[in-house]
Amino acid sequence: MEPFAKLPDALLPWYRGHARALPWRESRDPYRVWVSEIMLQQTRVEAVMGYYARFLQAFPTVEALAGADEDSLFKLWEGLGYYSRARNLQKTARTIAAEYGGVFPQDYASVRALPGVGPYTAGAICSICFDLPTAAVDGNVLRVTARYLNDDTPIDLPAHKKEITDRLESVYPAGNCGAFTQALMELGATVCTPRSPKCGDCPLRTLCRAFAAGTAASLPVKIPKKEKQLVDKTVFLLWYGDELALMRREDTGLLAGMWSLPNVDEPLDVEGALRQAEAFGTQPQAVLRQEHKSHVFTHIRWEMDAFTILCGAKDDRFVWRTPDEIRRRYALPTAFRKFL
Repeated sequence: MEPFAKLPDALLPWYRGHARALPWRESRDPYRVWVSEIMLQQTRVEAVMGYYARFLQAFPTVEALAGADEDSLFKLWEGLGYYSRARNLQKTARTIAAEYGGVFPQDYASVRALPGVGPYTAGAICSICFDLPTAAVDGNVLRVTARYLNDDTPIDLPAHKKEITDRLESVYPAGNCGAFTQALMELGATVCTPRSPKCGDCPLRTLCRAFAAGTAASLPVKIPKKEKQLVDKTVFLLWYGDELALMRREDTGLLAGMWSLPNVDEPLDVEGALRQAEAFGTQPQAVLRQEHKSHVFTHIRWEMDAFTILCGAKDDRFVWRTPDEIRRRYALPTAFRKFL
């Protein structure tokens, strides 16, 4: 018998009594569920709550998001990181508005084909909103299943993820597909946590092979991560009067199309920074401050030396704005905001 066949009966009653009250669970509207799932990618629930409310207030419908100004969209997203998610949200909204009349498609293949929608997000939307037997398998669910089976197969192997997805989908309970998806998510997020799993509170403890073997804390197994690529950068806070220089990044690569402080991909000392500011056409007059900060992305670590420089001229390759204008109107990635 498939071990997963026992999961619905064990998890569904537990979920009904223990599910957190989260705003995206108040509706099965696919637009709201989709926005929440994209926001929750690699981001903690607590961090998403406020963003989610503000985002839906600004863009309550697919059509509103499709027609949004990109700078306004990024400003609302500021601080959440992974800005390609916001750009893909708008691409998807425009696709739904143009090709589906503003109505979310209701089959897995069509949802999966939308920009920025992977198997996990498509599975979540289709099961929660349309009660289809489509599993949403992420790190939380893979951790639960690794412990449930006492399985030391690395969970980041694509073939393993597909196998778990197929096996879960074979036991999805008709009429309760959305609840089953969310029960698996909830168990991984609140009980079967990465560190110090709360096995005594788990509805699966009498079925869990890792609990019986005493191996829960050592699972799941992952392939060792590669060392992050190191990039040395020099960042410039160029002041002319009470205005600060901003630049738009190129349309490809990391933080594509985002606003940022002027920067170069090389380490510079004070003299080098002054020469670069001169090359920017800003007639540097004095270095007021030098500081160092680090920022870690998924695969890259930036080591940044920043120079605050008083300038005697503006250059039109930059946009010059007061700090108040920047705070109100411009979305700066966290890597640069930390210098302000």
